[in-house]
Amino acid sequence: MAIKRVTMQDIADACGLSRNTVSKVYNGRGSVPGTTRALVLAKAQELGYYQLPAETADPGRPSGKHIAILTQHKLLQHNFGALFLTSFTDHLSRAGYTIKIFEISCKEIREKRLPQPLKLADTSGILGIELFDRDYLDMICSWNKPTVFVDAFVRANQSLMNCDFISMENTASEMVLVRQMIQAGASRIGFVGDKEHCNSFYERWVGYTLALREAGLTPDPALCILAEDSDLYGDPDWLAEQLSQMPAVPDAFVCANDYLAIHLLSALKKSGLSIPGDVMVAGFDGSYDADLCDPPLTTVKIPSKEIGRLAAVLLTERIQSPNAPYRWTTVKTMPIQRSSTRS
Repeated sequence: MAIKRVTMQDIADACGLSRNTVSKVYNGRGSVPGTTRALVLAKAQELGYYQLPAETADPGRPSGKHIAILTQHKLLQHNFGALFLTSFTDHLSRAGYTIKIFEISCKEIREKRLPQPLKLADTSGILGIELFDRDYLDMICSWNKPTVFVDAFVRANQSLMNCDFISMENTASEMVLVRQMIQAGASRIGFVGDKEHCNSFYERWVGYTLALREAGLTPDPALCILAEDSDLYGDPDWLAEQLSQMPAVPDAFVCANDYLAIHLLSALKKSGLSIPGDVMVAGFDGSYDADLCDPPLTTVKIPSKEIGRLAAVLLTERIQSPNAPYRWTTVKTMPIQRSSTRS
């Protein structure tokens, strides 16, 4: 069976843009806003279109200098990544930089190789997002390029990384969710998600355990789903099987993010349980889907756009002052109670 070649028209259709706009990105003729350019390049990468874009002629742009976004996941597939990327690229494009997105493969992670065709000599700064391998992050820091990471490996905030680092506040907001569940009558509360997946997941786990102990309750791994992060978490049947193996269904679950929580809702319904009558459920992220699922999901809102803008500011300031002390910044999040938990 022949494989259909991806065209500029395919990219344009996927982005909701004209073919002419996509063409401008790749032939360098005409002006395209930075946010639009980033959207086109990210979608092209997702669809498997690998033609390199031409550089836009701009006398105010630093010649031959780029900002490299390094990631292991497609950012536009996630609510946080899409909003973050729009804000980040808009700020840096206005400052005259070209944004290049590199999705790093598992093989490149294992072999500690540069993503192709990244050229460090032409790179002014690096943003790492959705990268959680400690050795790979250490390698990036060793390049001595201005670098900002958003989230990182487990316990990253306890490591002396040679870069600027941004994290959303995780522990305090998770504690608020658990306290609300306890006040609503829950005494058996489980956690869903791989707590060793990344630093933010681990900090949410810490908030969960601290809130339980604060109330005189003991975290019980038998009431949790803590398997290594994988596609299985997106399978309601697999989640339902994990529920069936528990000694008793908990009164409530807190999940490491909204994606996990939404699939858990499906698994609970498959098991004949009502939400929040039988089981309360909360997520974390404040995604669009959290407001649209049934019932609407209690969650924690992450200010994605603001974090994107902050990352851009930190990176430009690091480029201008490479020897300044590194800054580790935590951005406040906001718990939002909806119908998946009882008042």
